[in-house]
Amino acid sequence: MLETTPKIDPQQYFSIEDIKALNKKYKPLTSCQRIAQLYKDFETTDVMVTSSFAATSAFLLKLVSDTNLKQEIYFIDTGYHFDDTLKYKSILQAKYNLNVKSVSAIKEEHEFTTKDETWKKNPDFCCSINKVQPLDRIKQHYKIWMSGLMEWQSDHRASLDIFEIRGNILKFYPLLDVSKKERDAYIEEHQLPFHPLVAKGYHSIGCKHCTVPGKDRSGRWNNNPKTECGLHL
Repeated sequence: MLETTPKIDPQQYFSIEDIKALNKKYKPLTSCQRIAQLYKDFETTDVMVTSSFAATSAFLLKLVSDTNLKQEIYFIDTGYHFDDTLKYKSILQAKYNLNVKSVSAIKEEHEFTTKDETWKKNPDFCCSINKVQPLDRIKQHYKIWMSGLMEWQSDHRASLDIFEIRGNILKFYPLLDVSKKERDAYIEEHQLPFHPLVAKGYHSIGCKHCTVPGKDRSGRWNNNPKTECGLHL
């Protein structure tokens, strides 16, 4: 379907004034209210949702599933995920009746990173091939990208707004100002399942080659100043 869908330029739809108005409108709302409002203001087909099915991905996924079961959820299958991540994905998909679609790198390019062990030499390039480029081919068909980023997760994420143009798409962060305490309280109240590796000290979980136990995002790209895979920059 996406191959025949026209490419979208969000700059044609959203002016600076539009984005300011959206931020003003959505800022007073709760995360749940923001997601509900999004589907009043826009069509489901305008919205792209991604999930890494990592540590506490159930938080955003439950909010979306409670609001709109028609929404497609994109999972970037890098080929390097932990087996526990794929199992967790299956658990959440069944539990919340999620409409999940996987996207991957071009076969030959992925195979190159495997043979080359690119993650050891140039993790940015490895992420570009296996994460950024596959999603770029998808997101050009959408106006809005909903993501579960939260301010407290990194300095970069603390600089974001609820709505902003990033990489030729309007990003929407309904959980942006949710504190870690508020997130954990919601998880406990609704008994959301954690990723199995959380119990082993992994607080942020990506590809198995580049993830070690650690608090918040300190276990990602260990011993490397890299803090983002490039998807959200």
